[in-house]
Amino acid sequence: MDTTYYDHGTPAERWERAQMFFDAKDYAAAARVLGKLVEEAPQQTGVRLLLARAYYHSAQLQRAEGELRVIVEHDPVEHYARLMLGRTLQRQGRDAEAEPHMRLASALAGDFERL
Repeated sequence: MDTTYYDHGTPAERWERAQMFFDAKDYAAAARVLGKLVEEAPQQTGVRLLLARAYYHSAQLQRAEGELRVIVEHDPVEHYARLMLGRTLQRQGRDAEAEPHMRLASALAGDFERL
């Protein structure tokens, strides 16, 4: 398969392309572009988070979980990553593992009713 289109351009151009794929609900294509961007800049939380979301929406739940765990390991108070990790675990039927992440995400978002 030709990957030239997915890899072509500057990182900023590829980021825009990935966002366009994501917005068009072509999550697999978005993940192809974002995967390369994460390899190039692994410290970029936004890119990794969008990659995790693309994996989640394309039912690649183990990959989504892996990306989300990297994010929360480096930034334990990234509430959206915590929320997504909890939802990813729930979607895999791992509710007991999901609950601490969901509770922490609620606390970080200021939603203390869930606690």
